[in-house]
Amino acid sequence: MKVVKGWIIYRDDATQLRPEAYEINRLIDQAKQENIDVEVFRPDQFDLIVNREDERSILVNSEKRSLPDFVIPRMGAGTTYFTLAVLRQMERLGIHIVNSPESIELVKDKLYSHQVLARNNLPVPKTMLVKFPVNIDLVERNLGFPVVVKTLSGSQGSGVFLAENRRTFEDLMQLIEATNKNANIIMQEFVKASRGMDLRVFTLGGRAIACFKRTNTQGGFKANFSAGGSVEPFEITPEIEWLATQTSNILNLDMAGIDLLFDKDHFKVCEANSSPGFEGLESASDINVSKEIYHYLRVRLGKFSGNTGLTLKKNTAVANENKKLSTE
Repeated sequence: MKVVKGWIIYRDDATQLRPEAYEINRLIDQAKQENIDVEVFRPDQFDLIVNREDERSILVNSEKRSLPDFVIPRMGAGTTYFTLAVLRQMERLGIHIVNSPESIELVKDKLYSHQVLARNNLPVPKTMLVKFPVNIDLVERNLGFPVVVKTLSGSQGSGVFLAENRRTFEDLMQLIEATNKNANIIMQEFVKASRGMDLRVFTLGGRAIACFKRTNTQGGFKANFSAGGSVEPFEITPEIEWLATQTSNILNLDMAGIDLLFDKDHFKVCEANSSPGFEGLESASDINVSKEIYHYLRVRLGKFSGNTGLTLKKNTAVANENKKLSTE
């Protein structure tokens, strides 16, 4: 099997990984088994020199480094302009990035990503952009109470609040206006059928590889595993698969965590995550997510042998079938 070289971009490098960095540690451990050379870097370890000599345009710790075959950004909602600039330069040099800087920037903006999904006729919660002073009567007429209040950028349930009634909402808006009236805030209808629970669908290479249900065991309305929610496997129905794969494709995400809200007998797309955690998924199933990611990358890069497992065979078969259909 050919050696593949990859970089992981994370807020800490390999010498500073914290115990809760579950996904990074799993990717590092699995890389050893897959004959993949992986290094972890912080964004601030890179320097950019934009010129015509592409091979010298990215420095790591002020030194020239040979470029990797792929890069996996794991910054999520914490992705800064500088990180995006580094990723764009890598992309220009022909490095495959999971996900592209454009798609990361798109899903980081929750309002814009909802606008894109709604334009493509996907079911999303009704959403409003806040401007101060807030017209509370308008909010009540269009969204009602309870209402979900979100910052435009956030992950793992951070920056998400539930205003149960008009009075609570007024107090929250007054607090935000007094502290930062320029804050970017959106409001969404509260989908009552999904209170305290939702679905996370993990998509990879245009496929839905796993789905699990998250439940808040403490009576709260957020169900994130990172916040203590319980998880259990959930069957991938045709509707769930369609919603998850369509969302990933529309937002151009190679790898994603698609969150779906229960809406009576159907679902609504809550949001997409470009750097999804998978500790909850692996605790609820026997799927080795890191192995799936590396097998996908070998196929995507064309660097594989016959001994890459069931997933690789499935991906190759799908690619061949698509190629056959495109020529008919």
